[in-house]
Order: sequence, then structure tokens, then C-alpha cells
Amino acid sequence: MSPLGRIGRALLAFALVVVIGTAGYIVLGFGLLDALYQTVTTITTVGFREVHPLSRVGEIFTITLILAGVGTALYMFGVLLEALIEGHLRHHMERRRMDRHISRMTGHIIICGWGRVGTASAQYLTSLGREIVVIDREPDRLRDIQHPTVIGDVTDDRTLEAAGIAHAHALISALDTDADNVYVTLSSRALRPDLIIIARARNEGSMSKLVRAGANRVVNPQLIGGRRMGSFALQPHVAEFFDVVMHDETLDYRMEEITVGSTSPWVGYTLEQMGLHASGALLLAIRTVSGQFVANPAPTIQLEPAMILIALGTPDELDAARQHVNP
Repeated sequence: MSPLGRIGRALLAFALVVVIGTAGYIVLGFGLLDALYQTVTTITTVGFREVHPLSRVGEIFTITLILAGVGTALYMFGVLLEALIEGHLRHHMERRRMDRHISRMTGHIIICGWGRVGTASAQYLTSLGREIVVIDREPDRLRDIQHPTVIGDVTDDRTLEAAGIAHAHALISALDTDADNVYVTLSSRALRPDLIIIARARNEGSMSKLVRAGANRVVNPQLIGGRRMGSFALQPHVAEFFDVVMHDETLDYRMEEITVGSTSPWVGYTLEQMGLHASGALLLAIRTVSGQFVANPAPTIQLEPAMILIALGTPDELDAARQHVNP
């Protein structure tokens, strides 16, 4: 039982003793106020004289009430003291404060599973200034992290809702087993059909299942790690360039994607007419609406809504390019 539940039970027991004591004295011939007064003075052992003389039955009832009342009061104060000493009340207030903060978040990224993959994802996203919410069922894992957290079973829809899935930008499922990642993907897709879902796969055979479950992207850390190692063996400078551009925070330039909005004034115009180079950013590639990548795109290609532009530049140049495409 939670600390607040134990406190509530203790208070309920104390109130029940007061009610029973008051009712007992009423049966013994006391008025309502006199009965309540006699009950309170008896339970608290203040020591005032009886309101009315007590019969033998009244004395026995009073003795019983003293024992029950003192025992209940000691139990109640013990529970309160335990909660205060262990910091349960403080933790509960912090939890409520965090829940309110999460409920106000929009465009954040939910990370399910605080292991090595989840931690690495959080570090990268935080370096880009993105807000994240972490879900894990183990409280000890989340004890000292600096991000909003939700402790619970991520396969439970209520846990996902507590993490603000209704207003999230994306969800990363980095749980230990592929079965759990499939379940989380299914649940998340049911709750948010438009959510971006990235799922971890331990086994290559699970990748297609995660895609069918609704994941936008499936990542196998071992497979990606092996490919990167092979790239460094054959083309170390190319591999290092992409690694540095994507992950080195000290550089002045980076690579980002820009989505052509449906209200962009450049829809229907060619890349040359749009003149993205005026922003200083370099257009490396595009992804067409059909999903095809085109590197070094021809200037005669027409822009369409939902087309993706992949550009390289400084943060200021990329901001200018984004503003130019979608003013």
C-alpha cells in the first residue's frame, strides 16, 4: 500500500474509534456534545473528570475506549512519522509536480526503457535541446536522472498516457526484449496513429514484425554498429565526416531535414526558382513524396508538399533555410 493509503487507513481507524466512542456514550445516556467531549478527552488521555458519573458498564467501556484510542493514535502517529522520515510525502508532492509538468509538455520525445540504448538516445536528444520523458518500471534506474520520468509498466496504456503520448512528437521503444517493443509499438500506434515511433530490435528477424506493428523506423544496434565499423575500415574519412556532422556538438555546421509544408509558397516551383542557396545552406539531397532519395538533385525538380530537403549548414543558415521554405 502507498504511504498516502496507509495514512488514510490510520486516519479512518482513528475516526472510527471516535464515532464508536461517541455512540457508546450516547447509549450510556450522554448527550451528543457531551458524548463527543467525553470520547475526545478519554482517547487523548487529557485527564479531565467525567461529564457524568459512570456506571460499572460505563467504566468498562471507557477502559476499552482508552486502549483502542491510544493504540489507534499511536499507530496513526507512527505512520505519519514513517512517511515524513522516509520522505514519502515529499516524493509524492514531487511526483504530482512532475505529472503536472508532463501534462503541459508538447512536442517532447518519450523514451521507453532506461538502459544503454535509452540513455544514449537521451544524451543525443538533450544535446539538441529536445525535451524527453523517460518511462521505466524500475524506480532505482530513474532515481538520479534529470529528465521527467514515469515509473510503471510501459505496456500499460495508462503509463503511456501519463507520459503525455497525446502531445508527444515521437516515441523511442528501447526495451530489453523484442516482444515488449512490439507490444509498446502496437499500443502507441493505437493511441496515436500519427506518432513517430522508433523501435529497437535485438534480432534481425524481429525487424519486420516491428514494422508491421506500426514502427516508422526499426533500429538494430548490433547491425548498425557492425556497418559503421565496416565503413570505418573501408572509407574512414567518409564515415567520420557523417559521424562528426551528426553528433559533434562543437562544430558550427550540421545536417538537418526540412519538410516542405502544404502552405509553402514554393510548392510547384523548381529548386532553382526557390533559390535555397541564398540562405547559405547546401542542399545535399531530397526525399520525394514516394519515399525515393535523390542525391545532388537537379535544379529543375519541382517542389511538392511533404517533400523532404536534406541540407548542410550552420545553425543560422539552416534556420534561414527553414524560414525560406516555410515562411
